[in-house]
Amino acid sequence: MAFYRPDSDLTQALHGVLDELKATRPGLEEQLSITWLLYDSSPIDLAAGLESNDVWSLPIRGAAHRSDQQRYPASVVKLAYAMAIEQWLARDLLLESPELRRAMQDMIGDSSNDATSLVMDLLSGTTSGPELPPDPFSSWARQRQLVNQWFASLGWPEWEGSNACQKTWGEGPYGRERQFYGADLENRNRLSTDITARMLHAVLTGAWVSPLASARLRDLLSRSLDLEERKADPENQVDGFLGGGLPVGSRLWSKAGWMSQARHDAAYIETPGCLPFLVVAFSEGPERAADESLLPELTQRLIQASALS
Repeated sequence: MAFYRPDSDLTQALHGVLDELKATRPGLEEQLSITWLLYDSSPIDLAAGLESNDVWSLPIRGAAHRSDQQRYPASVVKLAYAMAIEQWLARDLLLESPELRRAMQDMIGDSSNDATSLVMDLLSGTTSGPELPPDPFSSWARQRQLVNQWFASLGWPEWEGSNACQKTWGEGPYGRERQFYGADLENRNRLSTDITARMLHAVLTGAWVSPLASARLRDLLSRSLDLEERKADPENQVDGFLGGGLPVGSRLWSKAGWMSQARHDAAYIETPGCLPFLVVAFSEGPERAADESLLPELTQRLIQASALS
């Protein structure tokens, strides 16, 4: 059962939004996954007065479309790695350092693949390099499953079928990293919008590791909506994504993912005139990857629906 309560009114509204979006986008229904949660009040504000186990009893209404379908998450997977770092620190499996915090900031704030490479090395105790013989490779591969093992230990049903063990790349993996992907890329990262929504919800509500750790993650996810700042940074993870459709006075926390075959975003949004909401949207295919208007338009239509809910 999902950690949110499926709501018939929101489901009807989401279906209406999808009908409008797919009218000019053939194949969109199969190419797009969405999880949409509506809060009665800000979960960030509520977090200060809740025990970590209580956040899962919050009355969260939601609607979804293909939300359990596993898709390649691109850079959205970096959210899982940032969450794992806070868990490793809390368990004294890593030492706090300025260089680690710099890598975290660049991984989430700028979506740096180089920073993500260091983060994965630290989480798993492995490094990239040439291909390995079978026995050393087997040991190396076991280490690279530590993040998966941790998330699986939480018992979240949404995690089933997920995979978060690969670095992210600009041009692709080489050497033992390509070896680890498998001959048919069967070991690629995989996430659904439901598990991504649950991860983001945990961070928003202060339930991940501790309120302080969750607050650090929220700070990394916070996005500036200032137009001049966005113009100065073409890779701002706002324009062309869910934040691109927000009106003045809004606030945004998000992690986007984009590559030649995908355009994704996971966002929590507070905007004037409607209830706060969380939305995760994964869109696949070269047409969707190039579609800079889909996610902003989705946000605009969800804002209209939220204002009526």
